[in-house]
Amino acid sequence: MTSSKIEIPGEVKTDAAALMASLQLMPSPLPNPEIKYTKIFINNEWQDSVSGKVFAVYNPANGEQISEVQEAEKADVDKAVQAARLAFTRGSVWRKMDASERGRLLSKLADLVERDSVYLATIESMDSGKPFLPTLFVDLQGTIKTLRYFAGYADKTHGTSIPMDGEYLTFTRYEPIGVCGQIIPWNFPLMMTAWKLGPALACGNTVVLKPAEQTPLTCLYMGSLVKEAGFPPGVVNILPGFGPTAGAAIASHMGIDKVAFTGSTEVGKLIQEAAGKSNLKRVTLELGGKNPNIIFADADLDLAVEQAHQGVFFNAGQCCTAGSRVYVEEPIYEEFVRRSVERAKRRTVGSPFDPTTEQGPQISQEQQSRILELIQSGISEGAKLECGGKALGLKGFFIEPTVFSDVRDNMRIAKEEIFGPVQQIMKFKTIDEVIERANNTEYGLVAAVFTSNIDKAMTITTAMQAGTVWINCFNALSTQCPFGGYKMSGNGRELGECGLKEYSELKTITMKIVAKNS
Repeated sequence: MTSSKIEIPGEVKTDAAALMASLQLMPSPLPNPEIKYTKIFINNEWQDSVSGKVFAVYNPANGEQISEVQEAEKADVDKAVQAARLAFTRGSVWRKMDASERGRLLSKLADLVERDSVYLATIESMDSGKPFLPTLFVDLQGTIKTLRYFAGYADKTHGTSIPMDGEYLTFTRYEPIGVCGQIIPWNFPLMMTAWKLGPALACGNTVVLKPAEQTPLTCLYMGSLVKEAGFPPGVVNILPGFGPTAGAAIASHMGIDKVAFTGSTEVGKLIQEAAGKSNLKRVTLELGGKNPNIIFADADLDLAVEQAHQGVFFNAGQCCTAGSRVYVEEPIYEEFVRRSVERAKRRTVGSPFDPTTEQGPQISQEQQSRILELIQSGISEGAKLECGGKALGLKGFFIEPTVFSDVRDNMRIAKEEIFGPVQQIMKFKTIDEVIERANNTEYGLVAAVFTSNIDKAMTITTAMQAGTVWINCFNALSTQCPFGGYKMSGNGRELGECGLKEYSELKTITMKIVAKNS
């Protein structure tokens, strides 16, 4: 699940003709794929919305409508919560199921995703604008690995025995929280579905999940695979809809015991507030980032330039982990900028279904306009536009790969999460200076450092106020490793063993015994 290096099987070709020949051997997207599921998925059944409303889903590469999808609102959330609560009732099939059987169902779900991976990658590319090959080899593989990882953990969440004072036997056990509301973003729809479903189902919870309104299609298809895998009715419910209606209903619902959200810090605050004002439901939030990437003069410059490039431009810059604040030590600053500009100019922007495309469109015209406005703010505030800066003259919501130099920390482009293909390169002189500047942000999701000096590397990693710090790499994410942020980048952790704890209640059980025998 490492986005800084897309691992495509086979020998790397450097000759243009050989490269094109090798691309012919790659899996191809399906031509004119059928959109099979556009309704609400409740209780293992496909249903129309209570209101009868639908909304359109668009292809960001050309702006054309793909399909219409049923629009869930509060009444639909109520139905889904009722189904999820029934499935979670004491004595239900799901509650009596062996933990190892839950793991088998999750493993089966992973197998079905693998079986249909080309179809899913095609729909994901069409719905989100992500290039097909990276979607197939990064997103789909990450989805499959996440489901299999948590499948293996289903029967391994062990409690402990505790040597309590007195004549008592004490032990702990992990129990499912209950009905979990989950709200996922549009930038990694399939992978975020797996990040949410995997630990929740492994621990025995039931789920009411809302995909982003921009990208609901692959998540809805996952509903069909959930049913095919054999999950009991009501365990997984999927409701396409909008944040202010369906999302707000999930966050404030008295029948939901926990809510997990990935998205903007602004919306995360609203969700935490709604959770507190309702039933004080458990909350995990994975929110925004304005992440520092620190390049020392002793770093491998070729590696640092390429990793910094991928760290910003991967997925058209639409990543919460984007390393958009690049701090470069003064002696190599000019050379780093020159090479970064050259690399950005070589970046291939185009159709998601062209195998040579590195960068597709932004998700929507609204997002494209917001990014272009921030680029203009950088120009007006005095940053040097080295390349890019404009919408591409293509049908769809494309933006040129953009690089700024001479960026000051108080500029909007250095403070706000752009969520687009815009790289800001700043200069620093001392390690203490760059630590202070890197931490001077409301966010704390990830950070990175490039250096050949282990002392510098460890000084930076321990000083950074961030949930993840990479040394001589970027976006090195894996399902085994906990992921989450400090400060306003959220709370709680996803993935790894820590991710399971977010979907469990810990119960202490103490029994009086006749005689103690240590």
